Amino acid sequence: MTGNGGGYWRRLVRRLTSDVTELDADDLSRRVEAVGACRAVDCRSGEEATVLGRLRSVEHCPRDAVATLEAELYDGTEGVTLVWLGRRRIPGIEPGRTIKARGRIAVRDGRKVLYNPYYELQTTNS
Repeated sequence: MTGNGGGYWRRLVRRLTSDVTELDADDLSRRVEAVGACRAVDCRSGEEATVLGRLRSVEHCPRDAVATLEAELYDGTEGVTLVWLGRRRIPGIEPGRTIKARGRIAVRDGRKVLYNPYYELQTTNS
């Protein structure tokens, strides 16, 4: 088969032979591009960035005198830790939710971090 037919069969075989995690990562990566966000793997320390991904974990972390709420956002390429200082809970920030977050990328303990990011909760269709 020539033209688009070959691409269709290639995608179909990939979907049938790939695991769910890999397919989910591909879906997240496509959504990142569709909304004009940066892929986490391309974000650099000190740069302003908008990222979109699914929250893998959310936890309250009491550190010294300041409580923090930390969430791991995964966009299909890499994770970014979102940190809200002085917060114990934020309605809607829960594992499994897809959000778009914006802020300046920092690096803490070798991991990319956004401190007190602006964020938008995404609907399942967006």
